[in-house]
Amino acid sequence: MKATSNVMRRELSGYFSTPVAWVFIVIFLVMAGVFTFYIGNFYERGSSDLDPFFQFHPWMYLFLVPAIAMRLWAEERRSGTIELLLTLPLTTWQAVLGKFLAAWLFIGLALALTFPVWITVNYLGNPDNGVIAAGYIGSWLMAGGFLAIGSCMSALTRNQVVAFILSVVVCFAFLLSGLPMITDLFSGWAPQSLIDTIADFSFLAHFSTISRGVIDLRDLVYFTLVIGFWLLANVIVLELRKAN
Repeated sequence: MKATSNVMRRELSGYFSTPVAWVFIVIFLVMAGVFTFYIGNFYERGSSDLDPFFQFHPWMYLFLVPAIAMRLWAEERRSGTIELLLTLPLTTWQAVLGKFLAAWLFIGLALALTFPVWITVNYLGNPDNGVIAAGYIGSWLMAGGFLAIGSCMSALTRNQVVAFILSVVVCFAFLLSGLPMITDLFSGWAPQSLIDTIADFSFLAHFSTISRGVIDLRDLVYFTLVIGFWLLANVIVLELRKAN
């Protein structure tokens, strides 16, 4: 854990030593405000909840999280520092986990800075704060899923733009997998069990359950497995690169 924490601290300091962190935070907060108050009609709804706030998080993360993840390994490979990093006294798994945790904590900080919205809804009404807290937890877990995918895609290439596009495509597939436009492609010829399995991969389905205040163990296990799978894939990709 010491090696992992060292990598994590190195990455976190790297974010704030450049404009990347501040640009991301500002864009995230501005987009969250616009989607909540203007597109989501927060005031016009007359309901004391944060549904207009959380319902747009999957679509914000679809582009913002890959923008953070694309540099995790692609930049290391482009600059040649990945060889130096992997020759340090730490395992590939520790390096991957340290980088992931740093980026995940950074995204969590950006999410936490939206607390004025929570204060606003409490000032205007009497919301169920337990549901709102669950929404924040679900949002952060979903961001972790996007980030793990983006980290793996970043390890596949030294080009950050390519890593960004690959991440968006894969994350988009996970978002849409539970919608009728996808499941209808399999209905009529595929067994129902396969259709249900495809639908179960949807980020939207699992996040919407948590954002309603229902913290189901199955949803927590789902996001944990998604993060674990893609981080493992990340390690495998780096090990194969190291071997070659």
